[in-house]
Amino acid sequence: MDDTIALVTGANRGIGFEIVRQLAERGVRVVLSGRNETAVETAATGLRDAGLAVEGLQLDVTDPKSIAAAAAELETRYGRLDILVNNAAVRIEKYGKQPSEQTLAEWRETFDTNLFGTVETTLAMLPLVRKSAAGRIVNVSSLLGSLTRHSDPESYTHSDTFKALPAYSATKSAVNSWTVHLAYELRDTPIKVNSAHPGYTKTGMNDGAGDLEPADGAVTSVELALLDEDGPSGSYVHAGKVLPW
Repeated sequence: MDDTIALVTGANRGIGFEIVRQLAERGVRVVLSGRNETAVETAATGLRDAGLAVEGLQLDVTDPKSIAAAAAELETRYGRLDILVNNAAVRIEKYGKQPSEQTLAEWRETFDTNLFGTVETTLAMLPLVRKSAAGRIVNVSSLLGSLTRHSDPESYTHSDTFKALPAYSATKSAVNSWTVHLAYELRDTPIKVNSAHPGYTKTGMNDGAGDLEPADGAVTSVELALLDEDGPSGSYVHAGKVLPW
């Protein structure tokens, strides 16, 4: 895998950072990206110091100029992209509120990053992924994107805690829809497109709550990024199991 090139967005900390580390440990050359250039370079340097092939790249998925510049830089550096992991996301809604108490401004900001940022980044990188012999696109979703689980009283999503995040949840449902549509478009190519649910992971986004460590939360995305030619496309997966939409 020495010549496999991956880009991970929102990767200077948390699950994204672990996705970078685990891909690099498997021999992938990984571009670690994020909106804060200093934080990106600090994270990338730490992994390089550990002997991993990781490079930093400033990329703000809410900024069209930043996205275009990143795509141009990857074109110059490598001429293609084998793996795109759309991990960048925000959770700005406050726990402890009712769904109707979250503001429209929070909805717009959440969609700008979680959905529109994912779509725009994918569109910019897709010409590079098409140049790969076996491109892989992983959209980091969430169980909160599952309408089936949100409606299931036995699911942890069916609770005051997670019903306080209607915008975040809706963005992840939309990301899942984007996955299905793009996988259909690319069905006759070697490119595979899938959504990953990391699991309820202890990150800053969850205020440190969760059942899994970030290293565990990265596993499903890494597996989908490294799928062989017999792997699925247009699927919604956690730990090897298909989730209900």
